[in-house]
Amino acid sequence: MTDNRTLSGAPGWFNLAAIGAVLWEILGCGLFGLQAMTDPASLTRDQQAIWAATPEWMNIAWGFAVVTGLAGAVLLVMRNRRSEPLLLLSFLAVVVQFSGLVLVPDLRNLTGSDDLLMPSVVAVICYGVWHLARHARREGWLH
Repeated sequence: MTDNRTLSGAPGWFNLAAIGAVLWEILGCGLFGLQAMTDPASLTRDQQAIWAATPEWMNIAWGFAVVTGLAGAVLLVMRNRRSEPLLLLSFLAVVVQFSGLVLVPDLRNLTGSDDLLMPSVVAVICYGVWHLARHARREGWLH
């Protein structure tokens, strides 16, 4: 009876999850790039108010999160143990980024409770990707 392990000792689902992590991080990089190229004048008044209320440190945290996340996910596919600390840094940067929704009064006043769903989903997925790398390291799947 086989247990669906690949040549490197990791189960077959691990490759799919690692590739999914890369795709997730590419999506994040793409969204960050789109925002960087957006002209605030093209936005609605509500969106312009949110744009103006967003401090630069939130955008810096977002950029750091997606770049370290993509690097970590690629290293995860390569089964490199350096993926785990990079993915942890990415997750922490996501937490810092989204903390602005609570910590910045102007932004908090413009953000409805239903607007917190997507940041929560993003944070949970980023935590899950880091947890996958942590699990893989503990199981000896990373070198």
